[in-house]
Amino acid sequence: MKFVLFLLFLGLIHSASLAQETSLGGTLVDAQNYKKLAGAELFIEKSFFKTISDENGAFLFTSKKLPLGEQVLRVSLTDYKELRIPIVIETGTEKDLGLILMHPILADYANQISTISLSDAELDEDEAQIDNLSGLLQASRDIFLNAAAFDFSQTFFRPRGLDSEHGKVLINGVEMNKTYTGRPQWSAWGGLNDVQRNQVFSMGLTPSDVSFGGLAGTTNIIMRASQYAKGGKASIAAANRSYFGRLMASYGSGELKNGWAYSISASRRFAKEAYVDGTLYDANAFFLSVEKTFNEKHSLNFTGFYTPNIRGKSSPNTAEVFELKGRKYNAYWGYQDGEIRNSRVREIKEPILMLNHFWEFSEKMSINNNFAFQFGKTGNSRIDFGGTRLAEINDQNSYVGGGTNPDPTYYQKLPSYYLRFPDNPNYEAAYLAQQDFKEDGQLNWQQLYNANTAAGYTVYALAEDRNDDLKFDLNSIISAKISESISLDGKLAFSYLNSHNFASIKDMLGGATFLDVDFFAEGDQEASLEQRAQSDLQNPNRNVTENEPYKYNFRLFASNVNAFGQLNFDYDRFDFYLGTTASQTFYQRNGLFQNGNYPDNSLGKSGKLNFTDFGGKAGANYKITANHLLAFNAAWYSKAPNLRNSFSNARQNNEVVIGLQSEQLQNVDLSYRYRSSNIKARLSAYYTQIKNATEISFYYADGLSGLGRNSTTAFVQEVLSGINKQHLGLEMGMEAQITSAIKLKAAAAMGQFTYNNNPSLYLTSDDFNDIVDYGTSYIKNYRLAGGPQRAAQIGFEYRDPGYWWFGTTFNFFSHAFLDVSPLTRTSNFLNDTDGLPILNYDENVAAGLLKQEQFDNYMLVNVIGGKSWLVKGKFIGFFVSLNNIFDQLYKTGGFEQSRNANYRTLKRDRERENPIFGPKYWYGTGASYFAMIYLRF
Repeated sequence: MKFVLFLLFLGLIHSASLAQETSLGGTLVDAQNYKKLAGAELFIEKSFFKTISDENGAFLFTSKKLPLGEQVLRVSLTDYKELRIPIVIETGTEKDLGLILMHPILADYANQISTISLSDAELDEDEAQIDNLSGLLQASRDIFLNAAAFDFSQTFFRPRGLDSEHGKVLINGVEMNKTYTGRPQWSAWGGLNDVQRNQVFSMGLTPSDVSFGGLAGTTNIIMRASQYAKGGKASIAAANRSYFGRLMASYGSGELKNGWAYSISASRRFAKEAYVDGTLYDANAFFLSVEKTFNEKHSLNFTGFYTPNIRGKSSPNTAEVFELKGRKYNAYWGYQDGEIRNSRVREIKEPILMLNHFWEFSEKMSINNNFAFQFGKTGNSRIDFGGTRLAEINDQNSYVGGGTNPDPTYYQKLPSYYLRFPDNPNYEAAYLAQQDFKEDGQLNWQQLYNANTAAGYTVYALAEDRNDDLKFDLNSIISAKISESISLDGKLAFSYLNSHNFASIKDMLGGATFLDVDFFAEGDQEASLEQRAQSDLQNPNRNVTENEPYKYNFRLFASNVNAFGQLNFDYDRFDFYLGTTASQTFYQRNGLFQNGNYPDNSLGKSGKLNFTDFGGKAGANYKITANHLLAFNAAWYSKAPNLRNSFSNARQNNEVVIGLQSEQLQNVDLSYRYRSSNIKARLSAYYTQIKNATEISFYYADGLSGLGRNSTTAFVQEVLSGINKQHLGLEMGMEAQITSAIKLKAAAAMGQFTYNNNPSLYLTSDDFNDIVDYGTSYIKNYRLAGGPQRAAQIGFEYRDPGYWWFGTTFNFFSHAFLDVSPLTRTSNFLNDTDGLPILNYDENVAAGLLKQEQFDNYMLVNVIGGKSWLVKGKFIGFFVSLNNIFDQLYKTGGFEQSRNANYRTLKRDRERENPIFGPKYWYGTGASYFAMIYLRF
């Protein structure tokens, strides 16, 4: 009896405490179509109370300490006008504000659906020098990150100096980063801007519901049919940057009475030639999402999209080529029958299909199960000029033929080549080469056809390097509310990749077949020339036709199991989180050809590579006052090396990178935020270390020592391992609402991104038998390449109540650096080709030769503007964006060529007026525009 009375007493106390609880709630919806709005930030001004609306647009403040009396509720959401709602909070009451209508800002809508796709071409480049993060940042409401996404990105500025492999992109909770490179392949969902607007972004390693995250942040794109508002959008646009024109349309049904919802979208982007000469663009996009809500607890969503795209690449150019042809010049194209034809075309056709099951297990727990399947091809074309025929010479099979390099910027075709001997320059030949290059200087397709016809066999062919991937993902995500202040997020995921890699002939250029041998192979005491030359010893001297695998043929297998858990603690003035992750990664190569240079280590399966990784993170926010907040984040975790950097020469053999191990990543950052009714600001300091990274490069080198043969040249695979990198700096963003129509904004970044140690370097090649180990590469304190490390912006916006607006930004950039050659910073630089130290070596001269080039500072001015009309419930408008209006010339990236590998050859080349093997550069786009007319209904 006493126990029963005690329980009743506790119950009365609990009831009394509930009675004293005060709450404030409501639901946010779009004023046009009553779509429920998720992810809005809600603040009770002059207090510490903050919350975020859920996927149903609902929000709830509940606490005994809610401020009483007359208060102001502030509501902020990207693309919508900020609200300040007067309210009265009374003690012990549950106040429901009902539906709160938010009005869209058409300027923000127009800016998003136009600007995002301007960088599609650059976003997918393979070269690390122009790796871009802007696609990851477009969902961020942060002032600085908005500047980075929409104004800084054209320079390939990278926040905190991080590659996109350190950012996670998910669609409906499924990770989209490629296993091979670790980077998101943006074009796989390019052209679907209208259906990408539901995004949740987590900055850095701050909490995400769907992933442990990455150093550069996490974006989850929600492509769920029920989350799209009822209505449609259509637009037509013209531009001169990546493409010439774009057509786009989408429609969403909203939630129908029978529990179904659907959304569709399609677009086309096209250009025969974009800003850079010869860069075609041909991209289509199709999207379908269908969802069935069975009851309050269960719904099933299907999402599928297919975005086939073809894009012509542009060449990096030396200073000599730039001076002769300008920044729009591109060596990869030429005319064929009066039409532009690019030899370096990237083609991606990879549909993605996914099923998503949403289960509201209880009022406090939800479970999301996802399955995704991706398949298709990625191809990169190039000209193969090594075509030969089989001949018998001295009773032995041999190969005759092979063509000259058709690249119009090949060093032997430029004026500098004829002036390479200071004592005996050939001015006449140099002048003729200069005039020929200035008047034409493009790829001569007809000459290639003629050469094949004259030879009677295929010398030149258009080849394609193919990756045909088949990948599936399974995961389960759980979110649970443990108590009023504690919540749990967790995920268990599995992915599997089967990637078929091979080369094939796309076009014989008038020929019939192509002899599949290596024209540059050399015989030795261990193997004959005929054996060394074979791509596949199982089928020697094979003649291939179009679309057959040749040169190399192998499969890569990868699987990954990972789990993460995260606890979030949310209190009035203090909130913090704890997160952890664990993963197991497996890689394997299966050679389908027996390569003549590696007969014992190319055919069949390699050993299995296994990596076990762990990590943890923690962070906290402390609200000093209602307007001032401090935030702290720290993380340590390891991750498996990318598949690309695991096998030293995957095209030819099963060799694994020596000493390969997981990367170690450490990060700490501290931020101060200020927020009032008219000013928002953030100042952050960060420090990041990346350890044990590996990078593999492929190039032709001259001046190599220790090869154990007479020649000092070879096409090599450079393996740089044990790399440590350091990223530190400051970020600042500030926004001030001067009047209801005028807003001022500013942003700045001051970074220092360097190599933090001297890693190890070795070379492999089919031109020599053994690994050539050059030991240490002395690159410590050299700057990391990849966009400016410092940037600043000041700008303003004017929004008229009559639905027209304009704005401009002034953007300053500095401290961008050329990518250095690690090989020239090894012992090979000091040694002659016989392995002995170079005579007359001058340390001061060497220091000048090895000094890293810093690009010039520059400023870019961008302008945007537009007007919209509300006509019978429909918005009609136009939007114009002008970038780099003063046509500023600037370099976005570049790299030292490693052709001159030692002191003597590099010094000789640098002393020339125009070095033959000078650095190659990419240049930024000049004055460019984007103009769009749109309808929203």
